[in-house]
Amino acid sequence: MAFCNPLIRIRPSVAWTSHRFGRWASRRVRGMAMATAFLGGMFLTDPAAAQGLMLLRDTETERALRSYEDPLLKAGGLDPAAVKIYIVNDNSVNAFVAEGQNMFIQSGMLLFAKNSLELKGVMAHETGHMVAGHLTRDTEAMHKAMIPMLLSMVVGIAAIAAGAGQAGMLILMGGQGIAENQFNAFSRVQEATADQIALKLLDKTHQSARGLVATFQRLADEEARAMDRMDPYASDHPMGRERVENLETGLEASPYKDVPEDPAVEHEYEMIQAKLYGYVAPVQAVLNKYPASDTSKVARYARAMAYSRKPDLPKALAEINSLIKDEPNNPYFYEVLGQIYVSMAKPDLGVVAYQRCVDLMPDASQLRVALAAAQLATERPQLAQPAVNNLKIALQQESDDPFAWYEAAQGYSMLGNESMADLATAERYFSVGAMAPAVQFAARARHGLEQGSPDWQRANDIVAIAMPIAKQQQR
Repeated sequence: MAFCNPLIRIRPSVAWTSHRFGRWASRRVRGMAMATAFLGGMFLTDPAAAQGLMLLRDTETERALRSYEDPLLKAGGLDPAAVKIYIVNDNSVNAFVAEGQNMFIQSGMLLFAKNSLELKGVMAHETGHMVAGHLTRDTEAMHKAMIPMLLSMVVGIAAIAAGAGQAGMLILMGGQGIAENQFNAFSRVQEATADQIALKLLDKTHQSARGLVATFQRLADEEARAMDRMDPYASDHPMGRERVENLETGLEASPYKDVPEDPAVEHEYEMIQAKLYGYVAPVQAVLNKYPASDTSKVARYARAMAYSRKPDLPKALAEINSLIKDEPNNPYFYEVLGQIYVSMAKPDLGVVAYQRCVDLMPDASQLRVALAAAQLATERPQLAQPAVNNLKIALQQESDDPFAWYEAAQGYSMLGNESMADLATAERYFSVGAMAPAVQFAARARHGLEQGSPDWQRANDIVAIAMPIAKQQQR
């Protein structure tokens, strides 16, 4: 994982329609340079940068989130396979959904939630927006809200041209304020609707809404401390206290209000929180929160991540090995162990750890990518084909993974198959929307591929799809 500043604030692309919760090793580089180091399964994805986001990938966290979200989606009549969940590397407390049924949960929200029920409540709220179809209606509302602003622009500019400069500016400002209030009023209705749907989804899945209420209660307390007086019409969310009262009413009417969380699920959440905190928080802050005297699994996991970053790799090894001793069949501990060995320039040992990880969880694509990266990092020719085989399996699950395509290009190059290396590079560019180089490498690849073969046809498809887009991008 390419480590980045944990305090960086990254906003989603303004072109997206979104609903927010709250205010809330060294080898030859082929084609586009890619310097991505893995750390405990968490790494930053490159294509997200094109959307104004930095995304964290971690199999352990992603699988936990999916186990929370899929029952909610099914309860809402949505297909879980059609919804993607992304973890955003942003310390602010936020979650949102965007066009195409994509859910984004910021790292700050994962750390803010005190338990898994609180995070499930957040996810239920965001699922409510999808169930209600708010993503499409948001665009319509924005268009309608633009009308008074555009009309005011016409009148205001005319007034200015006639010499009434001050009056014209007031008209322009008034139109903008009307548009903003109109859209905020629409958004407040949507937020309230999503709250009510969240309550229903939690009821349908026999889960308590106490986590949802508790989260909004804490956010309302922060809102109250931040502002003594606030204009409700200037907010695109219902006012905090009113929102909590409405949610509490729904909670009290639920037959599942006192259903506790499964202790195993709660422990799982505590572990992924510790792992994330150990990764994004300042190292000293991690060590202060989880001192060496704390020998719990949660503390050791956080320290293993922090020591990996410091870097103090011997201490990181000691912490993760102690966890493996306690849980010898936990694939995620071997994943961290593999990355520590790779960081210590011992990729051969990393391969052993990653292989154990994949053996324990063979259906996890990101674990296979990490194993392949370690295999290629050894620079042993006999491991090139096994690496390519692992990448093929991973790319069948996630065909848009640019790092996997980058590693595939390296693997094919080590095998002396430059045409397939070019095709993998074309796929890598294509996955991040860089169409001109995608065309260049795909065109070069097809000259060396067997005519009529699936790979030759794929190269032609990339050229056909990417070329008109590349021409538009170059204008």
